[in-house]
Amino acid sequence: MNLLKAASTVSLLTLASRVTGLVREQLIAATFGASAATDAFNVAFRIPNLLRRLFAEGAFSQAFVPILAASREQEGDEATHRLVDAVATVLGWALLLTCVVGVVAAPILVWLLASGLERFDNAVLMTRIMFPYIGFMSMVALAAGILNTWKRFAVPAATPVLLNLAVIAAAWFGVPWFRSIGVQPIYALAVGVMAGGVLQLAVQVPALARVGLLPRIGLAPSALRAAWHHPGVHRILKQMAPALLGVSVAQISLLINTQIASHVGTGAVSWLTYADRLMEFPTALLGVALGVVLLPQLSASQARGDAAHYAGLLDWGLRLVLLLALPCAVALIVFPQPLVAVLYHYGAFTERDVAQTVTALMGYGVGLMGLVGVKILAPGFYARQDIRTPVKIAIVVLIFVQAMNLVFVPLLGHAGLALSIGLGALVNATWLFVGLKKRGVYTPSPGWGGFALRVLLACCALGGLLWWAARHIDWLHSAGFVRAGWVAAVLAGAALLYFSVLFVCGLRPRQFMRRG
Repeated sequence: MNLLKAASTVSLLTLASRVTGLVREQLIAATFGASAATDAFNVAFRIPNLLRRLFAEGAFSQAFVPILAASREQEGDEATHRLVDAVATVLGWALLLTCVVGVVAAPILVWLLASGLERFDNAVLMTRIMFPYIGFMSMVALAAGILNTWKRFAVPAATPVLLNLAVIAAAWFGVPWFRSIGVQPIYALAVGVMAGGVLQLAVQVPALARVGLLPRIGLAPSALRAAWHHPGVHRILKQMAPALLGVSVAQISLLINTQIASHVGTGAVSWLTYADRLMEFPTALLGVALGVVLLPQLSASQARGDAAHYAGLLDWGLRLVLLLALPCAVALIVFPQPLVAVLYHYGAFTERDVAQTVTALMGYGVGLMGLVGVKILAPGFYARQDIRTPVKIAIVVLIFVQAMNLVFVPLLGHAGLALSIGLGALVNATWLFVGLKKRGVYTPSPGWGGFALRVLLACCALGGLLWWAARHIDWLHSAGFVRAGWVAAVLAGAALLYFSVLFVCGLRPRQFMRRG
């Protein structure tokens, strides 16, 4: 398997997800702006998303994928299928209980996340509508772990597009209809989220059936007891405990930041959400895509005891991070206003909203290399079933981030929250990198110095062009299609300049070809 091709496939499908996600955010921004209603929706949507990242894509995936890969490598497909059935049964029962508790406890959850909301009651109702989304997405995470281990990356990577399409349809058709029948139109978005969750789970079924691993979920209590006693389930739960703590640290940080933002003022939660949506482009296209491809490969290398291949995979991933994430970070720092204006400055989204979103985006941009790097470095520990080390690092980073909030938020408002997260990510990635080197797990291959100098030179050229364009074109008052045309031309020119400089300096695409 060509790893660059696999990562590119995941990136392209993730790009489709992020593009539709931006269309989704554009529709919401144009319809509702950065208002009390959007603050309420964003908080309500953040609750199941927080739990999804905590359990489904976080602790569960980090524990499940290495054990699944090791089971397939060492015990064969039949034993692995029994493991999948047992895990799916336990997970299904746990999710049912979680969803019931979440719907009942919605007021408490909203208060814990954002007690300063102007439309608190709206957020509670939307939380109740959307909370079962966590159940659908946890089963999607189970399916994705299986498919990625079997090197079927396309369906899991394309699945998020369905959520975005469902919310787009809700914004386009549902909002006017809700308004016409006297229901608050923002509720249409919550219904769209739930429809998206159903669709995302539905497309996993045929994909799992094609690889012969469609889970059999036991509905009887006796089936649950049998699944609970499967040794693989206990190994996963044992690994999930430290993983849950590690992911909890990041989500606790998000919870604290959302709580602070809800008290900064109306619009702060939404400005951070819009900026975060832009940040998801490079973090998902690079970090998530590489992490998805690397974790099963690293786990298989660990199961075989192939240390050289393990280190080579990490080196390949880190080189791609520097090559592709550093120019993105430069763009977010020197070219933020054009990006925000062309994507959001329509309808109810005012010039003030643009300015406030820009400051948040610049704060995130400072830490982009760290945010992407963590997605590559953390799997270096997870694949070795060492989850405790990243957890310890994450706890210290949480304290560091909140200490920075005490300094930055009074000075910068909501942008201080974004800057603290960015700087914390840089600290986290650096610490993980040093930890892998000290353990002898990762040794940089020769040629890093020359490679880094070439990338830095190309980034200087790209940054100069973007800096000039940001200051010599009217990004706020020209027509939308004019703005879009200018952004497309400038970004295309910057990308061409960047890769041309790299080519002249001797860098060739074949240097990044690697087989799993």
